[in-house]
Amino acid sequence: MANTATRLIHLILLLQRQPNQKAADLAAQLDVSLRTLHRYISMLEEMGLPVYTERGPYGGFSLARGYKMPPLMLSPEEAAALALGAGLVEQLWGDLYQVEARSALAKLDQVLPEEQRHEVAWAHRSLAAANLHRADTAALSPTLDILRQGLHQRHCLRLTYARQGSAEPTRRDFDTYALVHRAGWWYVVGFCHLRNAMRLLRVDRIRSVEILDTSYAIPADFDVHAWLAQEPLPQAAILARLRFEPQVADFVRQNGYLWQDVAWQPDGSVIATLPASDLFYAAGMAGSFGPAVTVLDPPELRQLVAEWAQAVIQLYTSQAQPHPVRGIPTRGKRKGAGNGKN
Repeated sequence: MANTATRLIHLILLLQRQPNQKAADLAAQLDVSLRTLHRYISMLEEMGLPVYTERGPYGGFSLARGYKMPPLMLSPEEAAALALGAGLVEQLWGDLYQVEARSALAKLDQVLPEEQRHEVAWAHRSLAAANLHRADTAALSPTLDILRQGLHQRHCLRLTYARQGSAEPTRRDFDTYALVHRAGWWYVVGFCHLRNAMRLLRVDRIRSVEILDTSYAIPADFDVHAWLAQEPLPQAAILARLRFEPQVADFVRQNGYLWQDVAWQPDGSVIATLPASDLFYAAGMAGSFGPAVTVLDPPELRQLVAEWAQAVIQLYTSQAQPHPVRGIPTRGKRKGAGNGKN
């Protein structure tokens, strides 16, 4: 529930944005009664704000022409939201906006009244966001900076991109439409001239990038949020049906973006369908939960997990050197799911 100070600020903004507003309309927008609305108008008048009323069918409450609300007339909660937002920008984008975010916080602290400063300090002590990254922010900062420059200048980029599962990186020219941080990864969205289509590329898979002299235009109707919402899922090589025991079922609920289908069972367990790029990724997902996850389908995935389980038993019960296991590379990292269309 908004407090009185917040509603008074909202009322000023409403009057400033549009003159001659009816009392009933203002009350509805503030979610208060007509009696309370008139009390708020009286409070503004007592504060010296130039509120006046025009009678008649087209009349209503207005602020004197030319009146503007003083800058940074923020409620304590609004000040806290701005401060927390600057902190998230610094954490998400690292060196790209670190100095600017800290500078904005310092300026905000200099001009805020005491009540708002106390609220900001409380928010910093009590509200936190952590572990937002899956990739090294410092290592990606040079690439992100070039991507941002190209986007600002509307200049085409030439980059080499290591698509997952591909032996060699591909060279492609790319028109950047937006930079995106999603599910712990950084992406660049834009038009790929190699594929002659829109693409979403993981920034940590970009091996090199340079800005070209060629300019481009972003379509006027492009909306990055709408595009991300409609982006089709990568084509999965397999669909793995996994049964999660009740003690680990919350993992399914908390990571809904991973599953194609979810079916909750009466005993608290859940059967989830995982679209996977290959058997080894699906086996890694299932095996990471030990006996708390059972592979239901496909049969070849059940066989692979069983082979891995036997190999693990041998590793910890025998002094002999274990034999190579199918699907486990001797070097490098296990494969992960990726966008197979890049």
